[in-house]
Amino acid sequence: MQVASIFKEFVTTYNRTYETKEARWRLSVFINNMMRAQKIQALDRGTAQYGVTKFSDLTEEEFHTIYLNPLLKELRSKRMPLALSVSDPAPPEWDWRKKGAVTKVKDQGMCGSCWAFSVTGNVEGQWFLKRGDLLSLSEQGGLETEDDYSYNGHLQTCNFSAEKVKVYINDSVELSQNEQKLAAWLAKKGPISIAINAFGMQFYRHGISHPLRPLCSPWLIDHAVLLVGYGNRSDIPFWAIKNSWGTDWGEEGYYYLHRGSGACGVNIMASSAVVN
Repeated sequence: MQVASIFKEFVTTYNRTYETKEARWRLSVFINNMMRAQKIQALDRGTAQYGVTKFSDLTEEEFHTIYLNPLLKELRSKRMPLALSVSDPAPPEWDWRKKGAVTKVKDQGMCGSCWAFSVTGNVEGQWFLKRGDLLSLSEQGGLETEDDYSYNGHLQTCNFSAEKVKVYINDSVELSQNEQKLAAWLAKKGPISIAINAFGMQFYRHGISHPLRPLCSPWLIDHAVLLVGYGNRSDIPFWAIKNSWGTDWGEEGYYYLHRGSGACGVNIMASSAVVN
């Protein structure tokens, strides 16, 4: 009865409508997900809280199919030139959001296009740092602005217009897998495009996530996001990560992941565009 009451609250909060038969099915999925979230919570070594989110009525398979992209791990074989290391040591903390290099959190919708949001977020930051102008770029229309080519999140005819391109890049580079070097590069050069294992993110609410390595293997990369900063909370080191699931997920659209342990492959596929 208690779970049924929580489910009813979930349906109201997220404006769900189901046919009678589907409602029974979704309740059973919801109950199963609450048990999954409890297990993830019990095994997490950080401060993260897991529970009801807007994805709590989706099966694991549905969530993976709609919001993640397992093909990302295949990109590891496609190498880019290695970026030069930054000579300055990493400051104790850094946050590009406070320095104007990060646009608002966006929502990819029911589309596994996370990689496009990760890349555009990185390019937005690089362009801002080189040109002093923060543009919200389109994830669908080359490097046009969001105003000129808004994101729809479904298959459609491409209306890309070369005349409307506002931004260009000169190259792209792969970054060090050493997290100290990654932090130093971020503080000096801007937000970084990364890909991670999204284990537990379906039920993530807030706090610093630190799943056990066997549960969040760095080899099972399935979600692209944007590193925008790092720091410590109560002596626990974290990465601040911009996600693309809207502001009604996580900490106002952000995910916090343990820093310094290679958690969930956070350091495995770090890269950046280069703007001269």
